[in-house]
Amino acid sequence: MSFGDKVRQSQLWKSIFRHPAPVDRRNRVLVILSNLILHLHPVAIQKHAVRLHYTWCMGGISAFLFLVETITGVLLMFYYRPTVQWAYNDMLALRDVVSLGVLREIHRWGAHAMVITVWLHMLRVFLTGSYKPPREFNWVIGVVLLVLTLLLSFTGYLLPWDQLSIWAVTVGSNMAKAAPMLGHEGPGQQLLTIDGVDLITSGSDVRYALLGARSVGEEALNRFYVLHCIALPLLATFLMAVHFWRVRKDGGISGPL
Repeated sequence: MSFGDKVRQSQLWKSIFRHPAPVDRRNRVLVILSNLILHLHPVAIQKHAVRLHYTWCMGGISAFLFLVETITGVLLMFYYRPTVQWAYNDMLALRDVVSLGVLREIHRWGAHAMVITVWLHMLRVFLTGSYKPPREFNWVIGVVLLVLTLLLSFTGYLLPWDQLSIWAVTVGSNMAKAAPMLGHEGPGQQLLTIDGVDLITSGSDVRYALLGARSVGEEALNRFYVLHCIALPLLATFLMAVHFWRVRKDGGISGPL
C-alpha cells in the first residue's frame, strides 16, 4: 500500500472526507451533497447554463468581486481610522505607502467593476426572461442586492474624507430631504406629527438619520464606516446565500426563451 493510500485509509482522513474521490456518478452526488460549498451547486446542470454567450458569467463575476472586496476591505481596516483627524492621512498612506497603493486600488477598482457587473447581470436576467415565474422571488432578491451594491459604493465614497467625497455625500444626502413622508422637504411630511410636534420639519428626517447630524461631519463618517464595513456586507452576504439557494431550488439557471 502506497503512502497516499495509507493517508486516505486513516481515521483522520475519513473523519474529514466522508466519501471517496468522485470518480463515478454516485460518488459525485455524495461529495457534492456533503460539502459545505459544493452543496450550493446542483449535481448536474443543463448545457445552456455553462454557455458564456447565454449567462455572460456576470453573476459569478459579481460574487467573485464581492469576495475580493471583502478580503481587501478587511486588510484596509488594519490601516484606516474612521475619524476626522486621521481618515484623510490614513488614506494618503494607503495610496502612497501601504503596499505601494496596490491594495487600495484593487479595492477601489473592484468596487467600480462590481457595480458594472451587477447591472449587467440584472440586464442579462431581464433579457432572458429569468425573472418570470417561478423565479420572481429571486428577482426581487436580486433587485435588493443591486440596491445594496449601490449603497456599498455610496457609503464607501465618504471614507477617503477629501473634498470630493465630502461634497459628493453632501449632495447625495440632500436628496434624502425630498423623500416622501421621510424628508422634511418631501411630500406628505406634514402628516407626520406626534403630540402636535412635527418631527420631520424640526429636522429629525431620514437625512439626519443617515448623517447623524445637520451636516456631513465625524458622525456621518462613523455611520458610513459602520454601514460600509459591517451592516451592509452582512446583509448582502445573507441575501447572496438566499439568492444562490433559490437558483438551485428553482432548477438552476433558467433556459433560453
